[in-house]
Amino acid sequence: MATLPSVCPLDCPDTCSLSVEVADRRARRLEGSRLNPLTAGFMCAKVRRFPELAHGPGRLRRPALRVGLKGEGRFREVSWDEALTRVAEELARVRSEHGGEAILPLTYGGSNGSLTHGTLDERLFRRLGASQLARTVCAAPTGAAAGGLYGRMVGVALPDYVHARLIVLWGVNPKASGIHLLPVLKAAREQGARLVVVDPRRTPLAKQADLYLPLRVGSDLPLALALIRELFASGAADEDFLAERCHPDQVELLRARAEPWTLGRAATECGLSEADLARLAQLYAEARPAVIRCGWGLERNRRGGAAVAAVLALPAVAGHFGVLGGGYTMSNSRSFALNQGAAIRAQPYQTRTINMNQAGRALTEPPGEGPPIKAVLCYDANPLATFPDQERLRSGLLRDDLFTVVFEQVRTDTARYADVLLPATTFLEHDELRVSYGALLLQRSRPVIPPVGEARSNLAVFAELIERLGLAEEGDPTSPDALIEALLGPERAAELERAGQLEPPCGAHPIQMVDVLPQTPDGKIHLVPAALEQELAAQGGLYVYEPSPPAPSYPLTLISPASPRAISSTLFQLHEQIVPLGLAPADAAARGIESGDRVRAHNELGEVVTLAAVDPDLREGVACLPKGLWAQHTLNGATANALCPDHLSDLGGGACFNDARIEVEKLT
Repeated sequence: MATLPSVCPLDCPDTCSLSVEVADRRARRLEGSRLNPLTAGFMCAKVRRFPELAHGPGRLRRPALRVGLKGEGRFREVSWDEALTRVAEELARVRSEHGGEAILPLTYGGSNGSLTHGTLDERLFRRLGASQLARTVCAAPTGAAAGGLYGRMVGVALPDYVHARLIVLWGVNPKASGIHLLPVLKAAREQGARLVVVDPRRTPLAKQADLYLPLRVGSDLPLALALIRELFASGAADEDFLAERCHPDQVELLRARAEPWTLGRAATECGLSEADLARLAQLYAEARPAVIRCGWGLERNRRGGAAVAAVLALPAVAGHFGVLGGGYTMSNSRSFALNQGAAIRAQPYQTRTINMNQAGRALTEPPGEGPPIKAVLCYDANPLATFPDQERLRSGLLRDDLFTVVFEQVRTDTARYADVLLPATTFLEHDELRVSYGALLLQRSRPVIPPVGEARSNLAVFAELIERLGLAEEGDPTSPDALIEALLGPERAAELERAGQLEPPCGAHPIQMVDVLPQTPDGKIHLVPAALEQELAAQGGLYVYEPSPPAPSYPLTLISPASPRAISSTLFQLHEQIVPLGLAPADAAARGIESGDRVRAHNELGEVVTLAAVDPDLREGVACLPKGLWAQHTLNGATANALCPDHLSDLGGGACFNDARIEVEKLT
């Protein structure tokens, strides 16, 4: 038995450092190590099950070609040479007959690092002239808002929440994703910090909070604007800070946009009590330091980007910057500046862009411009489990004239629709470089076990496809070491080699507006960024709120939050039980539904048949089915994504999962 170091690259802000026990070429046990200070020697229960994924019966071990109808999931195993010959020939044919834009990567990469995603894969698709995929299923609206206001300034380090006297968790549930914040919150509260949770579900932390605001789904913008208005009206706004760090005209425009949102009006729109809003406003005005942990839940609707912008404006208006533990945290993924261009070594895309949230539409409808999509390469993603408008996407993947490659670790729902299946390595089997978007750390990991079966890494497969298609150029970096040197530069790469991990230039405990400053062109906070204001001109501007249009036939709002059992869809295959649809007690009673009943949730896009669970932690009018489910988790094989529309958020072209409106009925 050997114990080897590794790093978890899965889509979680904590990016745990790991100790992996290995015996007989198998990973036997994973535990958290202390190399990443945030990990603190423990890890989440879900990733502890990763050896079951790596070595389990669902693992893809050899390349295979489809032999049955699409969607049947019948394949015959072949050699790598035969599989890659087929892939290269088909891509060359599609490019010759229809142009490079007829090729589309279906990918996301949230659970991958900077080696296996965004390097050789990007090189291949750029040199092919493929259509570009806008990877916006998550974090696009938040990224646009944070970038507009602060230039994606580094946020408060998660361990520094211990210094805050008020902590606001807005649209985030660390119990399910990012558990290493929990002991920090506990320590902060033991030192007198108060906790506020804003979420339509009564999460475990909401049950412990000093103040819990179960707002109506999608009403985050009026709530944030009401708090901004109250700060100005009560004299709690930091006018000196605003005058020094912001543009006066933008301060006044924000003040004007917030003015109509009295606490009473916002309380009505949000479905909250005015007293609770007043208490939050007072707490936020008086506590020093105060920090907001802004999550990704509030971006998942039509006005999600504007809502995030308003939430991120709060610490500027209240003057909560300049002290340890004060300010906000969004994503810290930009704490390191990686030179992706040097690693990719290809011209930037000059081809059309297809939004991943509308991939189903792109595969089933005549294109507005360019050729129809004739080939897709799906990797680092499980689209049928994670993209909106599931049934339309399924229809597209069923096309006989669509050549589909799925490069995957396990036989996902999406893999059933492949023409060619390629087995991919897991992070335990290949080199990786991971920048955390929570912890302020960059870590390198190396393989701790050999590839399972004949699995190959992303780097190996994309490098060979580039060669087979005649797209390789002299001097292309292809090895992990060469790519790391290109991404970091020789000096930082050497430092990483010595230490195994790096802190960002700002250090591990930056103070916003002291150690880290806005990365906007002029170095100021842009409370109403011109680019975002222009983008939303048709809606009246950045902070103009319009509630979602009514849907009388579908009175319930479906939310699909993260589950403590999986990271997006990764690891959910290990959960074998049917996953129920949560309903608030009043909504269940009105429909004659009890826990355990078979129910049909439906709208104009599709239907999900599953069991019901009456959930007192949901507010009335909200139904809940976790994101990332597989077909095995419902009675008809459809998941929440079958009910989610493919229209886009106000900023960044993000997904609007929380705009799903449904009706639920009991089945006999």
